[in-house]
Amino acid sequence: MPQTSAGLPPALVTSIFDRLDAMHPDADTELVYRTPFELLAATILSAQCTDARVNSVTPALFAAYPDARALAAADSADLEPLVQPTGFFRMKARALSGMARALVAEHDGEVPASMEALVALPGVGRKTANVVLGHALGIPGLPVDRHVLRVANRIGLVHTDDAVRAEAALCALLPAERWTRASDTLILHGRRICKPKPLCDRCQLRPDCAYYAALSPAAPRTRRTGRS
Repeated sequence: MPQTSAGLPPALVTSIFDRLDAMHPDADTELVYRTPFELLAATILSAQCTDARVNSVTPALFAAYPDARALAAADSADLEPLVQPTGFFRMKARALSGMARALVAEHDGEVPASMEALVALPGVGRKTANVVLGHALGIPGLPVDRHVLRVANRIGLVHTDDAVRAEAALCALLPAERWTRASDTLILHGRRICKPKPLCDRCQLRPDCAYYAALSPAAPRTRRTGRS
């Protein structure tokens, strides 16, 4: 039977993500935004911070600076009190200011629709770029955060702790139209069930999970073949 680069049958990979979809029908970014610019700024602020905390500060931030041109005109020191609750506020204020000025200088104030252009902006890495591409611009992207890394490695979908390599491996497993949704469900699964101390008894992926198989070698398991 053909296998993916992860050593899993393609039908099993499809089944795993179908079950993740079923377990987490509400999976989506939890950041509140109205425009690509707002999502870009919010995602920068979300580093080492909860989405809920980011959502508590962005209304005031966007009321004062509703677009890239307004934000570019601000001094980073003026942004610090607004973003302080998100942590690392001086660094984030500088990143927001630099990002906005680059948007104005290089993209007429608009958020560019390519990975290459996004990661060239101050404060923007691949994860942030993929969030914006997938959620605000309708372009397939697969953000990889700590939850995605933990869950994908435990299941056996990837075998790396490097986010860039994990992104490439996961993208190779799925058609592009599933990338963003796959990331959303992996993230929510990591927050709700596959936590650092996982709630395996609540997980529908148990029969096909490498972590669970190693944890409970005597537990009855289905063979790792595809199933619908």
